[in-house]
Amino acid sequence: MKHPSDLRRRQLLAGGAGALVTAAMGGWSTAALAGTVELPFANGKRSLATYPEKRELIVLTSRPPQLETPWSVYNDGLITPNDAFFVRYHNAGLPESVDGDKHAISIGGNAVGKKFSITVEELRTQFKPVEFVAVKQCSGNSRGFSSPRVQGGQSANGAMGNASWVGVPLKDILARAEIKSSAQKVTFRGLDTAIHELDFMKELDVHHAMAGEVMVAYQMNGTDLPMLNGFPVVLVVPGYYGTHWVKHLSEINVNDNETKNFWLNPAYRIPDQDCVCQEPGGPGPAATRQIGRLNVRSFITSVTDGATLHAGQATAVRGIAFDGGQGIREVAWSSDGGQSWSEATLGKDIGRFSFREFTFGFTPTKGSHNLLVRAWNRSGQSQPMEALWLPSGYMRNVVESVKVTAV
Repeated sequence: MKHPSDLRRRQLLAGGAGALVTAAMGGWSTAALAGTVELPFANGKRSLATYPEKRELIVLTSRPPQLETPWSVYNDGLITPNDAFFVRYHNAGLPESVDGDKHAISIGGNAVGKKFSITVEELRTQFKPVEFVAVKQCSGNSRGFSSPRVQGGQSANGAMGNASWVGVPLKDILARAEIKSSAQKVTFRGLDTAIHELDFMKELDVHHAMAGEVMVAYQMNGTDLPMLNGFPVVLVVPGYYGTHWVKHLSEINVNDNETKNFWLNPAYRIPDQDCVCQEPGGPGPAATRQIGRLNVRSFITSVTDGATLHAGQATAVRGIAFDGGQGIREVAWSSDGGQSWSEATLGKDIGRFSFREFTFGFTPTKGSHNLLVRAWNRSGQSQPMEALWLPSGYMRNVVESVKVTAV
């Protein structure tokens, strides 16, 4: 059976795959420049560009593509539209064409009793689909605010998105592989390739892979995945940072030992301590671990820093909060820089891995005000009042400040 959406995608690729590669290589013939934007930190001037299947996004790098979602998108609703969803690649070699019907994922490794491959068409027709809403967030989201500055893509807060994902639980696929009792790790690769020998690969503990939450997704917000978000299938690891969400998934291996790979070690490691931080200029951590679950975050989306409000006029303030899957329990807000706090009203819960809306009313007096929001999840985890620092810039989740003036 041919899916009409897949047929359309093949036609798009026939005329546009080269355009995607051209854009990734630094050309702008179809990834058209559309002006500039100034992000709120030093050296924050960025180009805006439209890539295939995308509206105007903020360009951090063009090779490989790193595209940030404009902040205004997050105030339009809890679900991030496909054409506004951020893009993050590590490899510059993007696939030039993918047949959405025939694309196959190979399943193997030294800890399976049965090696096989499965097509996307078979995923759609031979398994019971599941659907849930989950946040995907780059571990370097908000890195540009780090002080002292750190290396890596200098994003503001737009390297995150929330979508409804449809696909097949990974455990159902692996059940066909007859996993051996010696299995320890499951590794994942995609179709994008590196210029040098650093092909991107990620790894999950076998118990996590088989727990039921991890999904091989073929739909995003009710339609096929955009090419730049991993068409035709992406590994969805709800509650975990986006580094684990392998795009254009093509290979799964179950092994009885850990795999040596740059992207597992030394890359994407964090200090193995509660604060996940270190002092700038100080010694490195004694031990590290792979980056894992999302920490708690909350943002005001309806009022921007530096905004002018009307004194004495009630203002409805809206925002979003999320965590790594415990679910948001409470959001508090302050208008005086944290000297006093009030409870915000939580919106509908559409899933423990999703953005959660919050709202509060604020009637400012004349003068300056410093709005803060702070969230707690159901385990009591919250956000630090002062930013923690890492040389990688990972996992920033400080209480955000929005300064406004009422006249």
